[in-house]
Amino acid sequence: MSKIDPTARIADGAVIGEGTEIGPYCIIGPNVVIGANCKLIGQVTIIGHTSVGDGCVISPFVVLGGAPQDLSYKGEPTTLEIGSGCVIREGATMNVGTVKGGGKTRVGNGGYFMNNSHVGHDCMVGDNVIFATSATLGGHCEIGDAVYIGGLSAVHQFTRIGPYVMVGGVCGVRDDVIPYGLVNGQYAVLESLNLIGMKRRKFTKQRLAAVRGFYQKLFHGAGTFAERLEAARPLAGADPAIAEILDFIGKGKRPLCLPAIAK
Repeated sequence: MSKIDPTARIADGAVIGEGTEIGPYCIIGPNVVIGANCKLIGQVTIIGHTSVGDGCVISPFVVLGGAPQDLSYKGEPTTLEIGSGCVIREGATMNVGTVKGGGKTRVGNGGYFMNNSHVGHDCMVGDNVIFATSATLGGHCEIGDAVYIGGLSAVHQFTRIGPYVMVGGVCGVRDDVIPYGLVNGQYAVLESLNLIGMKRRKFTKQRLAAVRGFYQKLFHGAGTFAERLEAARPLAGADPAIAEILDFIGKGKRPLCLPAIAK
């Protein structure tokens, strides 16, 4: 049975899952679906065509499903989908999509979104991400699984960040970041591979050596980056992570985030 504080305002049409707790002064709109066993601590606003998966914990002053911050939006019934097991802390915001962007903003399972973080319209965010305090995404970003974005960092609209990337704090990310990359700096540059993340994913020493060797050839070898990329393509079969990085590079429309000396 759901537990709803008497001061909460639940619009007709909203769907509240079994075992969900809705605390004081929450506002739930008519097109909202909240899964089972969630906890809205208090003063949470969920509006728009928004769905929240099972087992999420949402702190005060969070606003989910607000209109996209895009001048093209005219009130169309676009959506926000949030997966299960997410923790969304104080003041975080996530917007619905736009028609021109596909009409959907999606956040995966198991994410941890610290206070004042933001997911812009039409973003696609993977599973098990961590957004530190005031980490923000512009519209249309694609964020892979297990990405960590440091505090006060901002990701430019339409930018892709591959899985298992670590973005440092106070960092402006304007270019696509390869899977397993570690980026840092006021305007982000690729510093190295995220070796700690790879070890946590249980990469063996042999795999780490193979991927590091590929990284060195691609970003620090002789010749232009285009020449090094072409020479590195046959290495795709050496390790699945190498194939993943090469595939990511091949699909990009924005510039690639490179080491400072490789640009």
